Amino acid sequence: MTMKKIFLSLIATIMTFGAASAQDLNEAITLAKDGNAAFELGEYNLAVEAFTKAISIAEAIEGEEAANHANTCKTAVCAIYLSNAKALLKAGDYDGALAKLNETISVAQNYGAESTVADAQALIPNVYMAQGNGALKAKDMAGAIAAYSKVIEINPANGDAYLRLGRALAATGKVEEAVAAYETAAANGEEKDAKKQLSTLFLRKAQASLKAGKGQEAIDFAVKSNEYHENANAYNLAAKAAQKLGKNADCIAFYDKYLELKPNAKDAAGVKFTIAALYQQMGNKEKAVEYYTMVASDPQYGAGAQEQLKTLK
Repeated sequence: MTMKKIFLSLIATIMTFGAASAQDLNEAITLAKDGNAAFELGEYNLAVEAFTKAISIAEAIEGEEAANHANTCKTAVCAIYLSNAKALLKAGDYDGALAKLNETISVAQNYGAESTVADAQALIPNVYMAQGNGALKAKDMAGAIAAYSKVIEINPANGDAYLRLGRALAATGKVEEAVAAYETAAANGEEKDAKKQLSTLFLRKAQASLKAGKGQEAIDFAVKSNEYHENANAYNLAAKAAQKLGKNADCIAFYDKYLELKPNAKDAAGVKFTIAALYQQMGNKEKAVEYYTMVASDPQYGAGAQEQLKTLK
């Protein structure tokens, strides 16, 4: 029920009272109007105070109509608490929103407003998610990890929270934990994005390994990257690592996949020239001629390719 409907119902209920309680009813009407006005001005505390007093007056009057009036005021109070919490969330006051939501739940439980309890409880993980997103954007990874972990604690099947948790964990170097988070995200509706993140994570590890001179490790990580999401960069990196290790056949295979995925790459001509040279070193004249021919008219590699073709034909 919206606040507007609550107030209309409140006034309608009050107007049905008998004349014997007119003085009390007039006070209740005034309090309801004051509460309504305070709410519209965003004065939540004053609104709650007015409606709480109206509840006390109504509960002191015997009869079904008085009870209905008290219940309507209780509904209004619960709605005000929830609206206050939503306003705090919208303003980015996450701690304030969480405190107000817990207060809303307590008041709603006291008034027997189960629907408001459910609404408030459903908003709590949204607050933690927003808090985590803000921390992630600000590069506060510790804060992001804490917030997303709270979301997961409440809803263990929240794939989006696991996905974002993985990003925060990866950024802090907690690779194994990040992989576990991404895997769980994939199992909970985020498979496509999770696998892309996993692919990127292992590609970065491959880059670091190659830079550190760990060629085979770089290849292994690049292959792992492609297992999650096939990408040209991983093949290119694996080819470079294989070439440094003298694994010519592997290098050619990786470069062929790189060109397959990225045929118009800026370095395509250079890669083809390298493949031709590797085939030439391996004694495969036919394949060497094939690849040298591909770049025979290239401005940068054409002259070298033509020179090699002369020796091969």
